[in-house]
Amino acid sequence: MIPFVDLKAQYAGIKEEVNAAIQRVLESCHFTLGPEVAAFEEEFARYCNAQYCVAVNSGTSALHLALLAAGVGPDDEVITVPFTFMATVSAIQYTGATPVLVDIDPVTYTIDVKLLEAAITKKTKAIIPVHLYGQPADMDPLLAIARAHGLMVIEDAAQAHGAEYKGRRVGSMGDLACFSFYPGKNLGAYGEGGMVATNDAALTRTLRMLRDWGAEKKYEHVLKGYNYRMEALQGAVLRIKLRHLETWTEARRMAAARYDHSFNGSGVQTPVAMPYARHVYHVYAIRTQQRARWQEQLQARGVSTGIHYPTPIHLLPAFSDLGYGAGSFPHAELAAKEVLSLPMFPELSPEQIDEVVAAVLSCRE
Repeated sequence: MIPFVDLKAQYAGIKEEVNAAIQRVLESCHFTLGPEVAAFEEEFARYCNAQYCVAVNSGTSALHLALLAAGVGPDDEVITVPFTFMATVSAIQYTGATPVLVDIDPVTYTIDVKLLEAAITKKTKAIIPVHLYGQPADMDPLLAIARAHGLMVIEDAAQAHGAEYKGRRVGSMGDLACFSFYPGKNLGAYGEGGMVATNDAALTRTLRMLRDWGAEKKYEHVLKGYNYRMEALQGAVLRIKLRHLETWTEARRMAAARYDHSFNGSGVQTPVAMPYARHVYHVYAIRTQQRARWQEQLQARGVSTGIHYPTPIHLLPAFSDLGYGAGSFPHAELAAKEVLSLPMFPELSPEQIDEVVAAVLSCRE
């Protein structure tokens, strides 16, 4: 089988470094936050070209705390997209606010900025653009609209570590930006982890309190906070992995280029990297109207695939309370029916890519 993601291959390449980092934490007996997490925050902030980073225990927690730090709460509205993982919308509801959805651009799968202004009301407090699959949303017009209306911008960069928009790193453009370090991400922990990046010192202070029970000093609780602290083991592992991230990212981009070249002229609909973007290919998603059949045939030929995502947010039973129905967001709904994610990871060999391509092309016969 050609796996969809191969974390074992990744570990084999960094085993000695990772094992030494884990041993260092075990010997220190400092397991929550501490020097490893603080060092990772500084290193990841430099990587994102952000002034501050606040490490938390998951990408979902990052979104939740970013929204709270931005002042989002009951009676507010937050605009985002229906074509994303449910955490984006769940985090909005955690604050008591109402998610307002805007359809995606059918080419980039990110928010259609042309539809954004029509969704803004007197209750709108923030916008969450999702940098889906590793490609940034079209940020300049989005930021201009947000500034004109006095809205906060919170980047959902869970799939976009190292992505760039017109030369600017994802994580450095919005008021806040949220990352996930779920194991399968481009930069993944050995467990759960997340990060909020910002250039605002006051927001940073609030975030640090919120992640640690609302306290700056033990038992002195200023805010009603949460137990969202990053574990030291994850910080140590992520520090090691961050040193390799650029090499891994370029390997992903080379794999995507080989896919693109191999599918050229075949009729297979491949991802479009926008001229303004450095796409980091967390996911390489093709499209087909025969997805179920193609996925079954690829599995039979030893090729693992994924679907990101099979159902848009507004059609999930969990979000029926949003009041949308079938037909509300046609581009998101069509993408959810057609996208098929092919194997994509840094260690993917040219021979494996060629085998995947051959298997995909056989589905068209």
